[in-house]
Amino acid sequence: MSLGRLLTSAAVALAMAGPALAQSAATPGTAPAAAAAASKEYSQQFLVPGSSFHGVHGIAFNKDDQLFAGSVIGQTIYHVQVDSGEVDRVIEPPVGMADDIAFADDGTMAWTAFLMGKVYIRKGNKIIEVANGLSGPNSLAFSKDGRLFVSEVFLGDALYEIDLKNVDKPDFKPFAKKDLRKIADKLGGLNGFEIHRDDGFLYGPLWFKGEAVKINLETGAVEVIASGFVTPAAANLDPQNRDNLFVVDTANGNIWSVSLTSKAKKLVATLKSGLDNLAFDSRGRLFVTSMTDNAIYLVDKQTGAAKAIVEGKLAIPSDLAVVTEGNKETVHVADVFSYRTVDGTTGAVSDVLRVHGDTHSYPTGLSIGPKNVLLSSWFSNTVQKVDRKTGKLVATLGDFSLPVDAVEGHDGTIYVAELGTGNLVKVSPDGKTRTTVAKELRAPVAMAQGPNNVVYVTEIAAGAVTQIDVASGARKVVADGLSAPEGIDVGPDNKLYVAEVGQKRVVAIDPATGAKTVIASNLDIGLPTYPGGPPALVTTGVAVAKSGTIYVSSDVRNALYKLTPPTAEGAR
Repeated sequence: MSLGRLLTSAAVALAMAGPALAQSAATPGTAPAAAAAASKEYSQQFLVPGSSFHGVHGIAFNKDDQLFAGSVIGQTIYHVQVDSGEVDRVIEPPVGMADDIAFADDGTMAWTAFLMGKVYIRKGNKIIEVANGLSGPNSLAFSKDGRLFVSEVFLGDALYEIDLKNVDKPDFKPFAKKDLRKIADKLGGLNGFEIHRDDGFLYGPLWFKGEAVKINLETGAVEVIASGFVTPAAANLDPQNRDNLFVVDTANGNIWSVSLTSKAKKLVATLKSGLDNLAFDSRGRLFVTSMTDNAIYLVDKQTGAAKAIVEGKLAIPSDLAVVTEGNKETVHVADVFSYRTVDGTTGAVSDVLRVHGDTHSYPTGLSIGPKNVLLSSWFSNTVQKVDRKTGKLVATLGDFSLPVDAVEGHDGTIYVAELGTGNLVKVSPDGKTRTTVAKELRAPVAMAQGPNNVVYVTEIAAGAVTQIDVASGARKVVADGLSAPEGIDVGPDNKLYVAEVGQKRVVAIDPATGAKTVIASNLDIGLPTYPGGPPALVTTGVAVAKSGTIYVSSDVRNALYKLTPPTAEGAR
C-alpha cells in the first residue's frame, strides 16, 4: 500500500503529541452533550451512495478460492464474492487493519497492520499478534514451506523473516523488530511481493527505484528483473505460467507482464492511477485493487478489459467545501486518495487530482480560497495549493507538524492548523515565511473563515469551537460542551454549522451567544481511529451552500449527505 509514503515525520509528530491528546481528547459519544434547541430538522438524503472498504489495498485468495481484501483506514479485512460483488466483514477494527494479506498452504492467514507497526496471523479462528514495533510493515508472503516474510516500506526500508515455529505454544510472545531476522535493508521500497514456489526466490517491485527485482531470501542479494516503471506497487506470478511476473504501476494504472527468462516487458492493461495490489485465483484470473476508486477489478490478461467486481463513487470522503455558480452547487471533496468534485443536484462525481497520478498528499482537509483550493494532509505533512481555475497543482508546502486544515486569505496568506503542535501557523504567500498566530489548540480538526480577520477552529479534545483573530491572535471560545466537533462551515446566516461527531449530528451555533440548534441527527459519521492515531482519523466535512443546503461527508459509509432546510423542503 502507498498510504504512508511520506509518513515518517507525521508518525514522529503524533508520538510527540500523543500524551497530550490522550489526556484531553474527548472520546466520541462520551463527552457531555451540549444543550441544543429543538427544531424541525433538515431532510436527509444520500447525494452520493456509499461503498464497501475505506480504500482497498492488499488482496489474496485462500486455498478455497475465496478472495479477501484489506483496508488500512477502515481497519478491516473483508471477504469478497467475486461473482456477485457481495462484501462481508471478516475481521473488525482495529486488529483488521490490513495493508497486505497472505495465505500459507495450511490455511494460515497473515496480514500487516501498517499504521500500528504490527503483523498478525489467523490460525483457524485464533488471531495471534506475531510481531510489533515495525516501521511501516507493508507487504508479506509465505514461502512454500510456510516461512513468513515481511517488508517495511515508507516508514522503514527492509525485509525480515518472522519465525512462526513456536506460535502455537502458550508462552509465545510477539517478536520485537530487533529480534527478527533481517534479510536486507535499503532496498528502495519493497512493496507487494510473492515468493516463487519453484525456485524459492522473492519477486517484487521497488517503489522508489521503478524496478521489479528478484531477492535471495538467504543472502539478501538483489537482481533487477525489469526497470522503467514509474511507481510499481505490487508484483505477482501468474499461476498458469510462473515465468510471467505481473506488475501494477500505481502512477499511471498500467499493468505489465515480465518474462523471468527473457526479461521482456509487455503492457497488459491500462486502468486509472491509484492501483495498489493484485492477486490471481486458481484459474489464473487476474484481480487488481484501486485504493482511489474503492474498487476490485477483474482484468482480462489477453484483451486488457477490466470488469468492476466492487467499485465506489468515493473512497473516504473527508473535508468539504461548496461553490455556487448561478443555480449550480459544486461540492469539493478531500477524498483521501483523491481530490474530487460532486454535482450538488445529480451527485455526479468527477476527478480533479488522483493520488500517485497527480498528487501524493492524501488530503483530509480542504478549503477554497480566493485563488486556490488548499488540500491539507496529516498523513504526508503537506499543504498543497491547487489553482481554482485550472485544477492544477501549483505548490506543495511541507515540513508541517500534522496539518489538519488550512485556509487562504485574500492576500494569499495561508493559515494552517497543526495537530502535532497545537499551533495555528501563518504562512506567507510564497511559503517561505512562517509565524505562529496561536498556540495550545486542543487537537484542532477543521477551520472556517469568518468576517474580517476571524477564523473558527474546532478543537476535538476540548469539545469546543474557538474564534481566533489572525491579525492580533486574540481568541475566545464561542461554543463548548460539544462531543467531538470536527467539520465546520459558516452559513449564509452567519451561523456556524458543525459536525458533532460524538452525537452523530450537525448543529448550528450562533457565534454571538453560543446557542445551539440541532440540524440533523442519527448521521453515519465518525470513523473510529486506531490505537495511537489522531483523535479524528478522517475529518467529517461540513459545507453550507448559499441556498442553505448543507453537505456532510459520511466517512462511515463513504457517502455524501445532502441536508435540505425544512422551509425549502416544504416549498417543493
